[in-house]
Amino acid sequence: AWDQPYGLPHYRVAAYKAKLGLRLGSWRSVGASHNGFFTESALDEIANAASLDPLQMRLDLMTHEPSRKVLQAVAKLSNWSQPLPAGRAHGVAYVMAFGVPTAEVVEIVQTERGIKVDKVFVATDVGVALDPSIIEAQLISGINFGLSAAISGEITVADGKVEQTNFHQYNAIRMHQAPEIKVAILENGDRIKGIGEPGTPPVAPALANAIFALTGKRERHLPLNKYLRFV
Repeated sequence: AWDQPYGLPHYRVAAYKAKLGLRLGSWRSVGASHNGFFTESALDEIANAASLDPLQMRLDLMTHEPSRKVLQAVAKLSNWSQPLPAGRAHGVAYVMAFGVPTAEVVEIVQTERGIKVDKVFVATDVGVALDPSIIEAQLISGINFGLSAAISGEITVADGKVEQTNFHQYNAIRMHQAPEIKVAILENGDRIKGIGEPGTPPVAPALANAIFALTGKRERHLPLNKYLRFV
């Protein structure tokens, strides 16, 4: 959270250790995931409070040129400036994770049965794209992983034991819920960088920001299926 390339003159990040009583393990994108959710949700709230376009505000604040180009690319890929029909909304998020700037737009639609994540647009800059097909596959899998966590991923503890033992209790999105994903790969960075994890962090805040745009309700806690129905 501390090294995001936004030109905010008064910006402070602090971390506090919490005694959880549980052993923790790494997951895809590690701390970039929840830190991305915190910072990009807060920026969206600032944009709304100031009546600013959330993507343009990020562009105006951005101090890193490859990151600006990533935001511009995702705006073009998603037709961000074009109004959406009633019942549709989109949200944007940007995260610099592992030195890789990545921006995503999540487009959702309200159905009779609940909210459907319809499309995700992603732009990233790995410096040198040796194999674009592998980069695309990593981004798609990272996005679906992040959506699963944002929508339904939760571990609960009772009597000192984790209650979830497998995927019948720890849910993930299914194939019919997986969105259409469009990818833009840029090569403006200074050197080749990894792509296994950067696709995950922006998707949860982009989804929550889209939900606010659709419903006017700001969800600050995950997973989102505690408050909304998804199809």
